[in-house]
Amino acid sequence: MDIEQKQSELIDNFVKQASAAPNAPALASVVIEATSHPSLFAFAEILALPNILQLEGTENSAHLDLLRLFAHGTWSDYKSNADRLPQLLPDQILKLKQLTVLTLAETNKVLPYDQLMQDLDVTNVRELEDFLINECMYAGIVRGKLDQLRRCFEVQFAAGRDLRPGQLGSMIQTLSNWLSTSENLLVSIQEKIKWADAMSEVDKKHRKDVEEKVEEVKKSLFKADIDFIRGHEEICSESGGVMDYEEDRTRPKRRRHPIS
Repeated sequence: MDIEQKQSELIDNFVKQASAAPNAPALASVVIEATSHPSLFAFAEILALPNILQLEGTENSAHLDLLRLFAHGTWSDYKSNADRLPQLLPDQILKLKQLTVLTLAETNKVLPYDQLMQDLDVTNVRELEDFLINECMYAGIVRGKLDQLRRCFEVQFAAGRDLRPGQLGSMIQTLSNWLSTSENLLVSIQEKIKWADAMSEVDKKHRKDVEEKVEEVKKSLFKADIDFIRGHEEICSESGGVMDYEEDRTRPKRRRHPIS
């Protein structure tokens, strides 16, 4: 089963649990279970449930804030607001650090070890690489290459996180700009194709004109050769007649002897 299908099934399961929760404490338990699950990395559908949003302003509102943190935040965000949030379980800490890697990979495909160690509260490179391999790559949420020489993690793939508030509009604008750029590029390509077609027609016409001129030159040369040969034959014929006449004139005539 691929990660997307597994995520979908888990989300459906927790949405059903949260929708059927009879009270706020039961909803808080669902939030804790969802944010601790080792294979769940998307929380927007759970966060959008009306009864989850009704936790706002109640004594269990901290669990709503916790769910928002796992949907959009990072380990650094938790540390900055730890006094207003429930204390995290070990599985939740691990999950939030995994989500932190996904957030960093959204904007940069080359993550320096120093930045990762700082954002994840990791003290050495060995511990960092073990975390990236065992908890991120084996989990299927990222793929990449560990570069010990350059001290960085080169990201080849990273699972997407839930969209933050306002991020959808920014993504739509980015896609609109990309679409506009693509359309302009397409127009430019089409113009170049038309130009190339026109040049091809010009080249074909030029080639045809050259071939016709070559044929004309060949015909002219052939005719000239024929005329030359015929002229040469006529000259030779005339010269032969003169020589025969001259030879006849210089030949001594026979004397006729009288018949006795």
